[in-house]
Amino acid sequence: MEIIMTGLASILFGAGIYNLLQKQLLRIVVGTVLVSHGAHLYFLTMAQLKRGAPPLVVDGVTEYADPLPQALVLTAIVIAFGVTSFLLVLAYRTYTLNKTDNMEELRGSDHE
Repeated sequence: MEIIMTGLASILFGAGIYNLLQKQLLRIVVGTVLVSHGAHLYFLTMAQLKRGAPPLVVDGVTEYADPLPQALVLTAIVIAFGVTSFLLVLAYRTYTLNKTDNMEELRGSDHE
């Protein structure tokens, strides 16, 4: 199962980096989202996908699931959502002011 999850995280990283290298601002935002989701999936995979009882002390249970990686990824998802919403607002504001989302045009030319 870990091999499938690592492969899926690798696909997300690859697609995210491809989108980060594009010229359109919206594709760059999508690239950051894909890279962050790939990192979340990779972190959960490296924490070992264990099956066990909930982490409550009960007689007769010997294996518990570790809640720490899940809590860390949940926090990272909330932070990534905040960053994504900020980037989308920033991209919208840039488009309304400059009437373009092309990074080459936003940089300006060296001849000016």
